[in-house]
Amino acid sequence: MSRLAIYPGTFDPITNGHLDIVRRASHIFDEIVICIAENTEKTPLFTIEERLELAITSIAGSDHITVETFGGLLAEYARMRKAAAIIRGLRAVKDFEYEFQMALMNKSLYPEVETIFLMPSERFTYVNSSIVREVARLGGDVTAHVPSAVAEALRKKFL
Repeated sequence: MSRLAIYPGTFDPITNGHLDIVRRASHIFDEIVICIAENTEKTPLFTIEERLELAITSIAGSDHITVETFGGLLAEYARMRKAAAIIRGLRAVKDFEYEFQMALMNKSLYPEVETIFLMPSERFTYVNSSIVREVARLGGDVTAHVPSAVAEALRKKFL
């Protein structure tokens, strides 16, 4: 039986920091599913279809890593997929409190799943989707922080 891990997020857009986490997690788990959330509390720059396509393009050639979308409770999605773990990235101490609460809630809803926290490589600790969007919106160069397809998509959004 293979060990499946889910890496959930809005990924608006996916960044090199996200890819760092998922590639490192792929050394621990047999299969990783990047799960792009339909979060009704956020107003994303990219549609869910665009985020899906950007993520698929960004992981091209990566064995055992797939991309899907989901809505609703992450714990229910994890149960449906029979996931062994949920992967979450922690960039800074301030991320921990929220992530810890979510991990405990997911564990209460689906006791069979573990949440695994990974810190990004040092060069990605300050990178997040919000900052990337803002830099791109203001005409800055984000090519060091996102895959080339994402940089191009951001450029087109802010033309």
